[in-house]
Amino acid sequence: MNFITKTLQYRNKEAVWQKKYNALAPKEGDEAPDFELFDASGKQRVRLSEFRGQKPVALVFGSFT
Repeated sequence: MNFITKTLQYRNKEAVWQKKYNALAPKEGDEAPDFELFDASGKQRVRLSEFRGQKPVALVFGSFT
C-alpha cells in the first residue's frame, strides 16, 4: 500500500469520526452547558451559570507556571 492510499484511508476514517461527533457538538448560537471549575487560586468553585447575562466568559487552558 502506498503513501497516498494510506493517507486517503486515514482521511476517510477521520471524516466518519468527525461527522459522528460533530453532530453532538453545540451549534453556533446555542447556550453553553453549565459547568463548574475552580478559580485561578484553586480554592473557590465557579459556575458558568453565575455569569450568564452579565458578561462574556473566556476559558484559558494551559499552565501558568
